[in-house]
Amino acid sequence: MEKTILLEEIDPVDILGVNNRLFNLFTQHYPQVRAVARGSEIRVIGPQGEIDDFAEKIGLLQRRRLTKSVLTEYDVEALFEGSDRQAASTSEEAHDAAGNIILYNNEGRPVKARTPNQKRMVAACSRSDLVFAIGPAGSGKTYTAIALAVKALKNREVRRIILTRPAVEAGERLGFLPGDLKDKLDPYLQPLYDALGDMIPSKRLQSFMEEGIIQIAPLAYMRGRTLDRAFVILDEAQNTSPGQLKMFLTRMGSDAKFVVTGDPTQIDLPNKSDSGLMRGIDLVKDIKGIEIVEFGKEDIVRHPLVTKIVDAFERT
Repeated sequence: MEKTILLEEIDPVDILGVNNRLFNLFTQHYPQVRAVARGSEIRVIGPQGEIDDFAEKIGLLQRRRLTKSVLTEYDVEALFEGSDRQAASTSEEAHDAAGNIILYNNEGRPVKARTPNQKRMVAACSRSDLVFAIGPAGSGKTYTAIALAVKALKNREVRRIILTRPAVEAGERLGFLPGDLKDKLDPYLQPLYDALGDMIPSKRLQSFMEEGIIQIAPLAYMRGRTLDRAFVILDEAQNTSPGQLKMFLTRMGSDAKFVVTGDPTQIDLPNKSDSGLMRGIDLVKDIKGIEIVEFGKEDIVRHPLVTKIVDAFERT
């Protein structure tokens, strides 16, 4: 069977990529199909079912292009790994009345700002280059920050994502954990891996990490670096000292976006008064370009019991 697909109202290069880079990646997923792109036409030859699927996904890719300035390899791979299964509804993303949808996860479900303070956080990140998000566990601070970072990377607003957190024990000692330094530190960074794994197909995530486009590292590894055109997230910042927080904040380079998340009620430092999070916020809160978003129990979006658990511990 044969079919000709027309690329209408969009520059073919926007869909096919420079030197057909995106088109060649796209066609690799159809080994039974022969496809040739010339100008605004794509001629497809192969089994009818494969041709129909090919045409449908080209249509999804065109609609995706209407919601962002530049398509990337991620957008092509997402078509085949699930994160764009609802791409037919991406016009909703562009026109969502409340502006709540950040992106679609690997199961095709929208990642939204679900509570008023999550919406405030999204708005703050769009306005300011440094945002502090503080509040209880389960309120979506880190997940929302990572979703915003992935969206910025997809839209080429930044060149890389850097996620970091202090390697502070919550009852255990690093020395008692098995393995080398990486093995010892990975458990502290696992929540960051989990969130990224929800939003980026596994093959693409692995590629990004191998290329250094996405970096996950303990806070100590940030010393001496200047982070340009990066979306940088410091998680669990309540476990930083004032000196560590200052070191992190002064890594900010040109065109960078920094988000600091933490829960002042969950300090794991031996001496809780050593935490620099709230002291740091007090020092910088009046600086233009810095915003603070405070989450509460009403923002908790985990199991309903989590809110009751937080209440119970606050009463002690």
